[in-house]
Amino acid sequence: MCNLYRMSKSNAEVARWFDAIEQLGGANFADDIFPGTPGAVIADGALMSMNWGFPLQRKGAKGQALKPKPVNNARADKLDGFFWRYSFTERRCLIPVTAWAEAEGPKGGKTRSWLALPDDPIFAVAGIWRDSDEWGRCYSMVMTEAGGVAAKCHDRMPVVLAPGDYNVWTGGDAEAARALCRPWEGELALDRTDEPWAGGAAEQVSLL
Repeated sequence: MCNLYRMSKSNAEVARWFDAIEQLGGANFADDIFPGTPGAVIADGALMSMNWGFPLQRKGAKGQALKPKPVNNARADKLDGFFWRYSFTERRCLIPVTAWAEAEGPKGGKTRSWLALPDDPIFAVAGIWRDSDEWGRCYSMVMTEAGGVAAKCHDRMPVVLAPGDYNVWTGGDAEAARALCRPWEGELALDRTDEPWAGGAAEQVSLL
């Protein structure tokens, strides 16, 4: 799964890379993006800001409304479920990424292991989005079974898209998009670091 990813390039660089219209209005983002925080996505041919995670409503023990949790990862095998299916069939997007992180190590001492495409400074992973009353436009990252070196860190990984599949994901029919939800077969670079995992992440629900 992915509860942290990095986008270290400028908005202008990302827009050029994906030949997208920039609609961010000068918005700045942190390099490291956590659930519940804004990130840049490409939807309808434009680079725009959305919140990472679909809001999941919760109630307390006495029935009182609690702050919603961001559901930041959508399992590819659950996309037909009610929570995801309308976004999957109608609102698919690209999430620009320079690397994503997995947590490795013992409980209380987990560190960040970063995965990236070694020959691509920017790449795209599959996303879906919708409007919400709580956070406005929001997005979730689509996850599939892990492959290659990613399987050394976790049993799931983001759906990494080849450039030739961008238009299929964003504009093709649902079945063509579903066929792209598979482990990445190309090369991946794994960088195991001593960076502590904790810090910066909102309370989140990773998969639903």
